[in-house]
Amino acid sequence: MRWPGPKQAAGRAVPFGVLAGALGVAFFVPLNRVGIGWFLGWLALTLGVLLAVRRHTAELPRPERLIRGGWAAAALALLAVLAFRNAWWLVTFCVLGALGCATLAIVGGRLVRSILFSLVATPFAAFRGLPWVRRHITASPEAGTVRRIVGSIAATVLVLLVFGALLASADAAFDEVLSAIVPDINVASVIRGIFLAAVGGLIAVAAVYTLAAPPDLSTVDKPSGRRLGLLEWAPAIGALTVLFAGFVVVQFAVLFGGQRHVQKVAGLSYSEYARSGFWQLLFVTLLTLAVLGGVSRWASRERPVERTVLRVLLGLLSALSVVIVVSALSRMWTYQKVYSFTGERIFVMAFELLLGAVFLMVLAAGVRWQGRWIPGTTVALAVAMLLGLAVLNPEDYAARRNIVRYEQAGKIDAWYLRALSADATPALSQLPDPVRRCTLSWIAKDLKQSDPWYAWNLGRYRARQTLDRLGKSAIGGPKDCRKADQFDLPKTRR
Repeated sequence: MRWPGPKQAAGRAVPFGVLAGALGVAFFVPLNRVGIGWFLGWLALTLGVLLAVRRHTAELPRPERLIRGGWAAAALALLAVLAFRNAWWLVTFCVLGALGCATLAIVGGRLVRSILFSLVATPFAAFRGLPWVRRHITASPEAGTVRRIVGSIAATVLVLLVFGALLASADAAFDEVLSAIVPDINVASVIRGIFLAAVGGLIAVAAVYTLAAPPDLSTVDKPSGRRLGLLEWAPAIGALTVLFAGFVVVQFAVLFGGQRHVQKVAGLSYSEYARSGFWQLLFVTLLTLAVLGGVSRWASRERPVERTVLRVLLGLLSALSVVIVVSALSRMWTYQKVYSFTGERIFVMAFELLLGAVFLMVLAAGVRWQGRWIPGTTVALAVAMLLGLAVLNPEDYAARRNIVRYEQAGKIDAWYLRALSADATPALSQLPDPVRRCTLSWIAKDLKQSDPWYAWNLGRYRARQTLDRLGKSAIGGPKDCRKADQFDLPKTRR
């Protein structure tokens, strides 16, 4: 693949854009907490990059600008989730998703290979672009001005640190106001700031370097010359289709026969039957997608008979896979109704639903052999899935479903509920003693220390309001969790 990179290195827009990204991430992002600062830091970085490369982005075709702008907006939307939700697994996937969207906004990529290439090319461009950014400073006729501005910023920071510390130590009221605005200055915070500034600066360098001279992705997505004939792929895919058809027939028998049929044939309760197969079916759907992708890429389709057989077999396999996805979702739903809902189980159900949507897209693409839109649409649906989960507030939903189950069956997994994030606090506050005192104990301990403004989070804000309303007497400790054990399921998590 050819990627010569930009040649010209002049002007102060690029170094200022990189500086804005580095300072924005270092100042706003609360590394040890989720909060609005993650969104603000990324917004500062995005604006700095846009100001630095606005002339180069104008040279891109309008559709390409819209697509890349959409990925940049998706990254901001995913990081905005960190201002509203506190569930660690959800915010982790949102941060990873935002980084993935950022790579697509920077490098581009629409097919599988170019999308994977963008994930590798972005960190490579961050280090490759450092000398190019440095030349903007040394080769520019305004290099002296740039150095003076950087020196002025350093002097301003030094003056504020020294005199701010002295004034804060002289007056407690001023110290309280200053502490609410500026993070504590210590060795750990300095190291954190340097680390975040380096990360933000490298991301900005990767963005301005790549957008100034994007790589040619046409060779990356070039179709492979190797083709498989009917004899090489059709027997295996045909056998897999027959196997899937047999499985689907059994699934319909279970669906209409219900628990009595399962107990008669498998000797299991319906909930045990549901539990036994979900993860296997999840891996089956993932492997099937890989098989479909490989066959559609390498199978020969020059002759009409090859195209017909390929369309029929892949269409049948995709349709049967949709039924398998429905079976997996049904199993997990049944299992959660019996053994309680969790945020993680809700996530894997959403992921399985995403895989089902991909199979439907494969079916639609097979009608006219137009499937180049599937990879990008799949990534967009994954972003929509994460945003949809954020709107659902999965840990709050799981807590509420567990409360309903407790009211109906008298069972509740208090040991799981007390490990939930602050998002679940309003729901958990509705539980009776001693279960409520147990489930709120860990959350209350985590929320003892207040958050600075840049770490503001809606989930923690609502949780603190709920805890203040309940009072300290409504929150227990280890003894209360031992009392709550009488309502609990066995300690072995299912």
